[in-house]
Amino acid sequence: MILINGIEEDKIAVTDRGLTYGDGVFRTLAARGGKPLCWRLHYAKLRGDCERLGIPAPGENILLDEIASVAQDMTECVIKIIVTRGQGTRGYTLPLPAQPTRIVIRSPLPNYPAENTDKGIKARICELRLADQPRLAGVKHLNRLENVLARAEWNDSRIAEGLLLDQHGNIIEGVMSNLFILRSGVLLTPDLSRCGVAGATRERILAWADQTGIPAKIQDIPLNTLWDAEEVMVCNSLIGVWQIREIDKSGKIWERGTLTPSIREYLAKY
Repeated sequence: MILINGIEEDKIAVTDRGLTYGDGVFRTLAARGGKPLCWRLHYAKLRGDCERLGIPAPGENILLDEIASVAQDMTECVIKIIVTRGQGTRGYTLPLPAQPTRIVIRSPLPNYPAENTDKGIKARICELRLADQPRLAGVKHLNRLENVLARAEWNDSRIAEGLLLDQHGNIIEGVMSNLFILRSGVLLTPDLSRCGVAGATRERILAWADQTGIPAKIQDIPLNTLWDAEEVMVCNSLIGVWQIREIDKSGKIWERGTLTPSIREYLAKY
């Protein structure tokens, strides 16, 4: 089911700037019993991303009503919220005032293999390198071509995720996830001030570390730091957290860790 500006339909204008320029933002989250999980955090991030691009954010109650409408007959589902700057004429000049397009989409939860959670996953290092763009760093904007091209690099179903590096050789994120590593007892996650997406689950894990007294740092993580980590994890709002047990073609294999299950238990509480 899809609502566009509150109306059930599946078409937008060809002049919508989300289509023509990727001029918009989105958030993907789980819903249970018609209610979005971790809603306040997701909405705060959506609103913040809209502000970064200068797009008026939809009202919170409007979105909650629309999510309840599309998810009402599903026990659990995925909700994707898209906000574009709306329609515009040809050219890059911003339409003033902007009349944003608001899209709420419902889809089934992905059917990931249970072993991804139980045993961990195999990942690979992608060849594509993320470009630096501090103006967009952290924002979940609609132009995700880097992720699309990176995901196209492999067809091996045994590989569940690809890791993306920046132009300086630092690990930034997964193709569909954020990254954490445990090294010398400190939980590290990449600095996203130049590129990458700041996900809601990443923020939740940082909050968990603070609550439990586990040292955590946001910093540059060169690729060679990965190899002597005690535990490597990827996370997002749908998978929760998966431990990386193997990096394809590297010969590197990690034993099953103890931190990932603790984080997973925390995330499951919502």
